[in-house]
Amino acid sequence: MAEVMHNKPNAPKPTPEGEATFRRWLAHLDEEFTRHTGCDRRSEIVRDELHMLLLGKPHGGRSTTTLETDLPLDVRKENFDPRNVSLAGEMPSRGCDSLDPDRFAAVKPLIWFWLQFDRSPLGLNLWLGFRFRAMLGSHIFASIGKDVYIYPGVTFLRGYNITLADNTRLEPNTYIDDRYPVRLTGNVSQ
Repeated sequence: MAEVMHNKPNAPKPTPEGEATFRRWLAHLDEEFTRHTGCDRRSEIVRDELHMLLLGKPHGGRSTTTLETDLPLDVRKENFDPRNVSLAGEMPSRGCDSLDPDRFAAVKPLIWFWLQFDRSPLGLNLWLGFRFRAMLGSHIFASIGKDVYIYPGVTFLRGYNITLADNTRLEPNTYIDDRYPVRLTGNVSQ
């Protein structure tokens, strides 16, 4: 798992209990995404994690409700599953047909997880967010160096075309057009 280091002695840290919980969760996810590289299993993992993070309860299978008042919740639950969403990276673009469907299928669930994490209250926790994005980046990107800091709101199209050198810092709300290979180093911003 890619690790983010804070060499500054005054860098904010969570409580020891919080840090232990965060590290255990990140290690668990890293292990799962290393072990399972296919779209379907990764999608199930992401769906289940989003259920717990955003609804506070485990995924209980498909809903059988027929009440129209429950439809918005059912829509929300179905949207947690990356197989039910369309992302910009898989949409045809003018003059560019560089999508590798097999490579994208493997990273799509992780990109969806990244986007949903960043849009949740968890994404605002920089200590956790730096480590979460670096961990996912190790499974999405072509390569990710050491001491990479990725702030909330960083977006990209495909992921698998991105190489991040050691000590790269992606500033908040940076967009990376990675239809073709991109190598980034230093401070990168929009």
